[in-house]
Amino acid sequence: MTAAPAIPARVELPLAAACCAPLLREPITPGQAADLARLLKALADPTRLRLVSMVAAHEGGEACVCDLTEPLGLTQPTVSHHLKILVDAGIFTRDKRGVWAYYALVPAALDALSSVLSTEQHR
Repeated sequence: MTAAPAIPARVELPLAAACCAPLLREPITPGQAADLARLLKALADPTRLRLVSMVAAHEGGEACVCDLTEPLGLTQPTVSHHLKILVDAGIFTRDKRGVWAYYALVPAALDALSSVLSTEQHR
């Protein structure tokens, strides 16, 4: 009769194999998280998301508040309120020309959001 092979009582695994995969990039700092939260809070409204889309798609990349009220079906004060939030968040710039204000998307405004949400590996 042949002896049965011995079964090890405990298998030691290297620490890296027993844990999660290593980080491929640095997580955001508390300051970056606060900045990003402000940006997300400003964008977390259907009207403001539509405004970003509308201004970005507008000829010349800028729009007057008077161009935005009718398509949104909102009053000028309501649209201006939403635009102010987007300006304060750094998403839009505001250029006053006489009695009208023109708004344009800040090109790098959404880059931070894009880089955090990207699934590409940064090394």
